[in-house]
Amino acid sequence: MNVHQTSGAGRASEAAAVMARWLIGALFIYMGLKKAMHPVEFLKLVRQYDLVHAPFLLNAIAGGLPWFEAFCGILLLTGVAVRGTALTLVAMLVPFTWVVLQRALALQALRAIPFCAVKFDCGCGAGEVFICGKLAENGTLILLSIWLLISKFGRSFSLRPVLFPTAEG
Repeated sequence: MNVHQTSGAGRASEAAAVMARWLIGALFIYMGLKKAMHPVEFLKLVRQYDLVHAPFLLNAIAGGLPWFEAFCGILLLTGVAVRGTALTLVAMLVPFTWVVLQRALALQALRAIPFCAVKFDCGCGAGEVFICGKLAENGTLILLSIWLLISKFGRSFSLRPVLFPTAEG
């Protein structure tokens, strides 16, 4: 733990931030590796969004994005570059969530069903999911990532001091 945090609230905030860091990190490692092991299936899901048409870019996204997600998860899990990784996750999650919302609205209109009854494989690695649960999950991940980005907490149990020692100690 950080020696500068002696209050109970500081310790509780630090513990919560470390748990959030580990949770997000483990989730991104799991989901990234799940997609990386099945790049063809992930490519088909990326194509469904109809955002990229160039075969090279589609293949680059399907082949590279899952490994990048897993790498971000490893950084969070180990506590290296926490703020930069959190910023990167926000930059990935916000547009992804927007695109998923747009696709869900289109499917809702097409099927004439209630919004929360819309279920499809969004490409996140979890298979078919109900849209309301997915949006809540992504919203939570975005908020936790923003918290890690702007807070001073979450640096305990980190490899950063081992990899980049300072003159302090």
